[in-house]
Amino acid sequence: MSDPSARSARPYRSVLYIPASKERALEKAQTLQTDAIIFDLEDAVAPDEKISARDILKNRLQQGGYGKRAQIVRINGSDTVWGKDDLVALAAIGPEAILLPKVNTAADIEAVAALLDTLPAARDTQIWAMMETPLGILNAAAIAAAPRMAGFIMGTNDLAKDLGSRTRGAMHFALQSCLMAARAHGIVCIDGVYNAFKDEDGLHAECLEGRDWGMDGKTLIHPAQLEIANKVFSPSEPEIDLARRQIDAYDAAIARGEAVAVVDGKIVENLHVETARAMLAKAEAIAELEQI
Repeated sequence: MSDPSARSARPYRSVLYIPASKERALEKAQTLQTDAIIFDLEDAVAPDEKISARDILKNRLQQGGYGKRAQIVRINGSDTVWGKDDLVALAAIGPEAILLPKVNTAADIEAVAALLDTLPAARDTQIWAMMETPLGILNAAAIAAAPRMAGFIMGTNDLAKDLGSRTRGAMHFALQSCLMAARAHGIVCIDGVYNAFKDEDGLHAECLEGRDWGMDGKTLIHPAQLEIANKVFSPSEPEIDLARRQIDAYDAAIARGEAVAVVDGKIVENLHVETARAMLAKAEAIAELEQI
């Protein structure tokens, strides 16, 4: 089980899907200001390109060139003719993370973790789960606690299909359930995609909602969406300034033998200082990542 306090400051503001079959897209991704990349062998690749995409991606990842961006490989499901071969081929080169589609139970994760345990190259490979089925949502807590688990990706399109729903409001239970499970077990939780990639106002509003709930970032389907997601999920300058003042005021209060401080007319306790320190650590990590 993961330690809920162990979640790092590594930013996941923007998590961009890239088709593994598209050489030019894979090359361009090396220059984009995205915090993380999902190299997609599943939905973004046509059936007759699945095998060649696997080889293309394997070669590309071995060449490197993606800097400090988080690198996550979404393989095909175990119920497809490509899933097992995807897992074996990619795990053999020790990718940073494998993303499993349509995870229903912790057993789905445990089976992949058991295979990774047999491969020296995959010693440090993490597992991420697509949370996109009703059964998976209901089992979120157990899935989050499974071996090697590092994050949830919300698959809102597939979930909407299974639910027969038409609004984001219908997703609130699923989104918040997964977020709660992720926080309980110290893993990342990334909000679902916004399909209308030319609708900047709609994307901005959905990013704000996800951020205010506590999501770590947003999955994206087009590079044009990167700027908005990165901005919304970054600490603002006023927030950074307040965090610094809270820490300074609290440290001064402790030095005086007091347990709380007051900043801008509001009480500052230890929990607020923990939040402030986490925000500053995230801001520093973002600044370092944006130097790439």
